[in-house]
Amino acid sequence: RNSTRTFAVATVALAATVSSLKIRDNNEASQEDVGSDPPHYEETSGEKTEASLHPYDTHNKMYYLQTFGHNTMDPVPKIDYYRNTGSVSGNKLNRPSLLEIHEQLAKVMERVANGESTAGDETTASKEEENKTGLVKFGWVKGVLVRCMLNIWGVMLFIRLSWIVGQAGIGLGVIIILLATMVTSITGLSTSAIATNGFVRGGGAYYLISRSLGPEFGGSIGLIFAFANAVAVAMYVVGFAETVVELLKESDTIMVDESNDIRIIGTITVVCLLGISVAGMEWEAKAQVILLVVLLIAIANFFIGTVIPTNNEKKARGFFNYQASIFAENFGPDFRGGEGFFSVFAIFFPAATGILAGANISGDLKDPQGAIPKGTMLAILITTVAYIGVAISSCVVRDATGNINDTVVSGMSCNGSSACNLGYDFSRCRNQPCDYGLMNNFQVMSMVSGFGPLITAGIFSATLSSALASLVSAPKVFQALCKDNVYKGLHFFAKGYGKNNEPIRGYVLTFVIAMAFILIAELNTIAPIISNFFLASYALINFSCFHASYAKSPGWRPAFRYYNMWVSLFGALLCCGVMFVINWWAALITYAIELFLYIYVTYKKPEVNWGSSTQALYYINALDSALALTAVEDHVKNFRPQCIVLTGAPMIRPALLDITHTFTKNNGLCICCEVYTGPRKLCVKEMNSGMAKKQAWLTKNKRKAFYAAVAADSFRDGVKSLLQASGLGRMKPNTLVIGFKKDWRNAAASQVENYVGVIHDAFDFELGMIIVRISQGFDITQVLQVQATCCLTHQKSFHIFFLISESTINTIQSMHMGEFNQKLLESSTQFKKKQGKGTIDIWWLFDDGGLTILIPYILTIRKKWKNCKLRIFTGGKANRIEEEKLVMASLLSKFRIKFADINIICDINMKPNKESWKFFEEMIEPYRLHESCKDITTAEKLKQETPWKITDAELEAFKEKVKPSLPFYICTYSYTVDQMLEVISKKM
Repeated sequence: RNSTRTFAVATVALAATVSSLKIRDNNEASQEDVGSDPPHYEETSGEKTEASLHPYDTHNKMYYLQTFGHNTMDPVPKIDYYRNTGSVSGNKLNRPSLLEIHEQLAKVMERVANGESTAGDETTASKEEENKTGLVKFGWVKGVLVRCMLNIWGVMLFIRLSWIVGQAGIGLGVIIILLATMVTSITGLSTSAIATNGFVRGGGAYYLISRSLGPEFGGSIGLIFAFANAVAVAMYVVGFAETVVELLKESDTIMVDESNDIRIIGTITVVCLLGISVAGMEWEAKAQVILLVVLLIAIANFFIGTVIPTNNEKKARGFFNYQASIFAENFGPDFRGGEGFFSVFAIFFPAATGILAGANISGDLKDPQGAIPKGTMLAILITTVAYIGVAISSCVVRDATGNINDTVVSGMSCNGSSACNLGYDFSRCRNQPCDYGLMNNFQVMSMVSGFGPLITAGIFSATLSSALASLVSAPKVFQALCKDNVYKGLHFFAKGYGKNNEPIRGYVLTFVIAMAFILIAELNTIAPIISNFFLASYALINFSCFHASYAKSPGWRPAFRYYNMWVSLFGALLCCGVMFVINWWAALITYAIELFLYIYVTYKKPEVNWGSSTQALYYINALDSALALTAVEDHVKNFRPQCIVLTGAPMIRPALLDITHTFTKNNGLCICCEVYTGPRKLCVKEMNSGMAKKQAWLTKNKRKAFYAAVAADSFRDGVKSLLQASGLGRMKPNTLVIGFKKDWRNAAASQVENYVGVIHDAFDFELGMIIVRISQGFDITQVLQVQATCCLTHQKSFHIFFLISESTINTIQSMHMGEFNQKLLESSTQFKKKQGKGTIDIWWLFDDGGLTILIPYILTIRKKWKNCKLRIFTGGKANRIEEEKLVMASLLSKFRIKFADINIICDINMKPNKESWKFFEEMIEPYRLHESCKDITTAEKLKQETPWKITDAELEAFKEKVKPSLPFYICTYSYTVDQMLEVISKKM
């Protein structure tokens, strides 16, 4: 209770703090009315005239509300502020910033003074929602329960369940039903959990998987699931056509032959179903209700028929009402024709695939979060009971001749045959095929029922309703996939028509696929094809639920509580196992297709962000790894340069970023940093608005780096903040990379002081220091300005400052030379190119811990620098050149660093000649104080005003340190013939 109270107090305190940024009329507000006069929120409806408007009106159409005793413009919590950007349930509204809150009252007053409406965007959005009429939305019964029951009670119930019981027996038949129910029940629980974790749009399984696991999994399974539904249309239509052909055969009116008649009837049927689907969801829903009524009557008719006394004709066909001997005989399995448990399961399993029929039209439901769990789970329960009831009510023997004269002859031995004990001899069915019985007659339910034509009507109802549901589901799922533009080539099918956005193009595509499989005209061939596709979808739905729970994202809080992450994982593994048991090569093909689509989507990287559990798990893994890394002590073998690069905006100094990225890519941390100086409010606003764009620039240009920015009073203070606060745990920068300040002679003294101060700060914070210099400098602002001008001339509507890339830089090369510095442009891209053969000269003059030798080595193992060799320069004595070379070669060999040559510089510590010293004195002249030439008072005053200037005493103190460096610079120029890069260790 104490912790809860603390949190509440903290929340109130925060709200009160923000609310204290009150907006008041200075002419009417006073100290006395701060606590008593109730403040207001802006109301989004209604209008006020100028005469009636009062900033503290609390009664009539108020503009503000009272929050913690302060006048505030803060908005109250509202769902529109929390919507996804692309939400179809309403427009996403943005909360006002503090600046907007400060300015809002003035805007309202001005708008009222001008006679304008004060209703905001919220009013417009709400009115648009209210004006949306004519949409057909379904409740949980009509939208989910009815559809799922009709889809599950499909062709298998009436024309295959008897054959399944004949093959597997009642015992294994019930196990097959329960195994399928286990798969679908676990999947139903997972579906319910995902569906109740936020708003559900259209797309069914695709939407649930893609929003949970991301576009890679969703895009791959979306195509497979839509295709499986399209093939399911063919399966149900073929089941319907088989029944019609059986009727035609009984009346001896076969048109061509059985197979071709199935194709003809199937084609006509699917055309009719397509017409109903295209007519709209409202007509389709009405047809579904009628079909369900017929189906329920047919099922009841079957159970009634089992208790109606049989006649001789039905006995000859194997039906003897409820008999214990028949139940016992049919209880065990009798697999024939090469069938087995899992092959029979593969044929039955599509009967259970209707559980997503409601979820597939989630976009057409009034309340998907409530309808999908309730309707799906109840449908699974009802249909499972019905399936088991039909399987147990097996009153028919496995084989029967259909001949009423095949009765038992006196003295005949029955050998345990139940039909024989009941007076009929079907023994000849052992040697020759018979036409009746569970194993031979697919129309057993019609024979057993009280009124046969009702079963036929039930078969028609079940098959047509399932086909119709699948014909609607496939285009809806496919349309959702195409709308997300995961596969850009399929965007053509995203277009919808009519008030319900019907996917007419998807209907036509589904029709074509269904027709192709109808031509197979063999139900037992089609059924296993879609079993693996549906199982793959179910596996990913279960895995999505497990993954979302495992990622422990705060956003995962489904309203449906009756699920368990480990049960979902078991369901996913069960689905995968069943896939291989049913048909191992079909499972491999399914996974191969899914893997190919996954790789394709991953490669294409669709620009979507759905807040998937994959992203959440990335964060958890990264956090765990970072925490685990903090427990690992640093070791010299694992040292790697982790750099802060003072690029400013990364596109301003691309060459500095490129050279750093070369030795940090896939090897170390790289943070591009920018310091904003100036008025704090403007700096913070500019910094916040550019953070995402500049990080996006790095990603777009394939730079594996982070972007960080700070607002500070001075450049040096900002860099200090970055040096101290950047990084996380062991992933903390250890090296500062800056460009050489090329304009140091002409720059303001404070800028030079800040620049030199940053170098000292880096050493104070124990960071390595790399200063990079190129002939033209790094700043390419001039090039960007030229390109921006060019783009404005051509009326381009994008911000080139943030979107310039290597390809766009190259386009500038065709422009007139006078418009930009060609050399600057070329130098800005020099580290993006492959470096030719040459050397990297390393002047390893002082022992700096090895950074001077490590950076060039890392460069040489990169593809662009692999043709460059290391050439080592170091100091030594003239009389020990060979010994010094051997010592250095031995050291480098211990470091396992290859080198091309070692040069010992003997005259590095020589005194400079007069010309060199004169050049040095002229260079530092503007920065000298010359206090010895002034009186004491003036000298002290100058020291206080310009503390950065060099005093005579300081110059004298450092003269001996500076003198040996001057000949060194002259010495380096004599070795620059074929060098690609020069690396020099400096003394401080």
